Amino acid sequence: MSEILLLAHRAPFPPDRGDRIRSFHILKHLSARATVHLVAFADSAAEVEPAPRFRAMVDECVIVPRTKSRARTGAEALVSGKPLSLTAFADPRIAAAVADILARRPIDAIYVFSGQMAQYLPAHLPVRGPRAIMDFVDLDSAKFAAYADDATGAKRWLMRREARLLGAFERQVAARVDASLFVSAPEAALLPGGIAVENGIDTDAFDPSGAFARIEQAQPLIVFTGQMDYRPNIDAVTWFARDILPLIPTARFAIVGRAPTAAVRALANDRVVVTGEVPDVRGWLAAATVVVAPLKLARGIQNKVLEAMAMARPVVATHAAGEGIDHAGTIRIADDAASFASIVQQLIADPGNAAALGSAARARVIARYGWDACLAPFDGLLGLETPESVAA
Repeated sequence: MSEILLLAHRAPFPPDRGDRIRSFHILKHLSARATVHLVAFADSAAEVEPAPRFRAMVDECVIVPRTKSRARTGAEALVSGKPLSLTAFADPRIAAAVADILARRPIDAIYVFSGQMAQYLPAHLPVRGPRAIMDFVDLDSAKFAAYADDATGAKRWLMRREARLLGAFERQVAARVDASLFVSAPEAALLPGGIAVENGIDTDAFDPSGAFARIEQAQPLIVFTGQMDYRPNIDAVTWFARDILPLIPTARFAIVGRAPTAAVRALANDRVVVTGEVPDVRGWLAAATVVVAPLKLARGIQNKVLEAMAMARPVVATHAAGEGIDHAGTIRIADDAASFASIVQQLIADPGNAAALGSAARARVIARYGWDACLAPFDGLLGLETPESVAA
């Protein structure tokens, strides 16, 4: 079997947030076709030792807690002239682990997940050496450029600096590797030679008739799901709670996701529920009258939208949140508060139409977004055998 070195900015298990969902299913796909060696960061010490079912997916497994503070990251970045994003993930322990595996193992390919990890690619990739596949997922420099447009003063300068330095680094990396992957065609078009490898969804797990704990909530219920210390999600729920929800009489709004910031928790009132981390998001999705994705800034394909579609829920999203998803006729789009509120209210008032929209969304996801189909390009890019040929 081929041997692959997988570098990830966050350990790909458990698959409980957007980036981990993508990296986990990619790891699952690769491990069925090759021997995988994993080097990754952990957000906490608890993630350093993965559960046995996850550890069995890889051969060697080096997971290092990321402990560098924001203050230290900022100081190092300003002194070195490097992007904050790279400095935050610069760690000699990761560099040593990568060098050790490359020296000992006959690595056929290096798969890099997220631009922050590209700094660990060998300085000179030999012509006959391992293939290098860079999965940018989203183009981070474009994200920081968008942040700069909304910022002022020193923060605008910092975001523009990050966009400029990171953009130059991304272009350098793309010129060195064998393929540059992105989560959607619009993202891939931002960098010459970009290839779209879309996110998928496990429609067996995200099935409204599946086995999961149901929850009882007063209706009508509007639900948003996501990592709640992530700025685009914070901005989205703040906009919805303050500007859109007041235009929708009687409905309650549930903000479902781990690590809500103080600003998110402050939104809680008699009509807004902030759950924090939940054991299973499917219960909240199943209870939703409408699922919303009011993101003003979004890159690539939003897993939260695919999950809601798979659960046959009617979805109302901004153009940014729906970009990259084949959603024509299956979700509703609005970009201003009045239009967003009007569409949500119409769906609440017409359960039959809402149910039909949700059914069409699930059918679209089943037909278009299975993980096997989405990840099929990996086999050719990495020269992998299929599971059937491996078994033979």
